[in-house]
Amino acid sequence: MTAKLQPQNPIGTSLYDRDIVAWANEQARLLREGRLDRLDIEHIAEEIEDVGKSEQRELASRMAVLIAHLIKWAYQPERRGSSWQRTIRTQRHAIALRIKRTPSLKPMLHDAGWQEEIWSDAVIGAIGEGTLEDLPQTCPWTMTQVLDPDWLPPSAP
Repeated sequence: MTAKLQPQNPIGTSLYDRDIVAWANEQARLLREGRLDRLDIEHIAEEIEDVGKSEQRELASRMAVLIAHLIKWAYQPERRGSSWQRTIRTQRHAIALRIKRTPSLKPMLHDAGWQEEIWSDAVIGAIGEGTLEDLPQTCPWTMTQVLDPDWLPPSAP
């Protein structure tokens, strides 16, 4: 008689590791039922922290896209067009909404290290779409200017 082979989960894999959506639904159910002793506290804490990190990544991504288009606007005036203006307007609007909905992100806008990272990402994004040379090492504009819905940088020398 031969034994049937049963599919097995790797040792130590939890529902969290196998299916995060099912895990999240289970955790929500346990919370609603008041079964706090059954909660996966460590993973819940990680997921809550990840929500904050996701919001930070979203802000950083939008800022990099915005500044990349401001770089192109300043350093490629011959290629200016309505699509660049639309992107600038869209990113500014989305950033303003993100800050309004998550005001704890606002201090990031004034963090020098964060600004350096965003500038670097923006330069890479802008260069990827054209030939740009002699860009400054740091952002030449203030965050107030960058986020001002009525401001566009002048042509670079």
